[in-house]
Amino acid sequence: MISLPRHLLVGLAAAFSAFHVVLGVYTIRMPESAVPAVVAMALYAAATVLSLAPWPTLRLPIGVAAGNIGVTAVGLILVLSQLDAAEENGYATWIIGAVGTLMTITAVRQRPWFAWAGIGVMIVAVLVWTGDPLELPALGAIGGPVWVGVAHATTLTIVRASRDARLLELAEQRAAEWQAQEEAEFFERRLRLGQMDSEVAPMLRRIVTADGELTADERRECLHLEAAMRDEIRGRRLLDDRVRNAVRDARRRGVEVTLLDDGGIDDLDRTAHSRVTGVIAREIGGTTADRVVVRTAHDDDEVAVTIVGLRDADPALTAEGLEEEPELDLWLEVPRQGDAV
Repeated sequence: MISLPRHLLVGLAAAFSAFHVVLGVYTIRMPESAVPAVVAMALYAAATVLSLAPWPTLRLPIGVAAGNIGVTAVGLILVLSQLDAAEENGYATWIIGAVGTLMTITAVRQRPWFAWAGIGVMIVAVLVWTGDPLELPALGAIGGPVWVGVAHATTLTIVRASRDARLLELAEQRAAEWQAQEEAEFFERRLRLGQMDSEVAPMLRRIVTADGELTADERRECLHLEAAMRDEIRGRRLLDDRVRNAVRDARRRGVEVTLLDDGGIDDLDRTAHSRVTGVIAREIGGTTADRVVVRTAHDDDEVAVTIVGLRDADPALTAEGLEEEPELDLWLEVPRQGDAV
């Protein structure tokens, strides 16, 4: 695809616009009074500069586009009112071509309906001035609509092509995301199967060998293995080898441990993640609570992980019908940044 630098296109538009001003200066003695023509040149030059200015977007501000129509009407009145339509005026009717150029710029800056309105004002003004529609081609009033039509069609084509390109880009991004998700799920499945093979398979073989007759310790170990597999699914980034060992030892001591990763620490770097999991392993390893819940906070929170430990009510009191709420034994918020807690 061939593309032209923006400054080159702006330079060409400025050169065409300046050419009309040069024609106006060249024929400055033909009107009855030069003052209206000079005012029209100044207005036209100002409108052109504003239309070619580097606005934040390609789309021309609506105030500038509406102002171009006003400059068109005023410029035509100022210039044509000083000329005799019955005589040969030559390039003294430069304002007609200038309006066509200005409206073409307006159309390219994605204000086509303002451009067509300006062309309509020009045609009406020329018809009122000459009184003969057949004079329009001779005065150059046909070139403006043609250029505006070309600019309008080209702009529509470019806008549609840009929109299609954006849609294609979005489709490619979604396809890449889908592929990444599929690969991640495939990797996750392989990881889970590998863990099951290394951790659970020996116990499964033991169950088969014992024909399902397990000791009480073996049954408890099965429950611990099942909880460990559940941790791998729900705990995700809350886990590393230190946390796994601490959780396993805590469960063997009779502590009920729950790990819940809701994605709040996915953006932590390796150092911060190691700091957070180190705190989790330390607190779980030294807890005296009966139940421990570790959960991630929101990703926009200053806290990365909350650790809560609860101590169950005294069984003797519960047996006597005196119900008590669990006692808070541990409450710790691990910050996302900073030194270890």
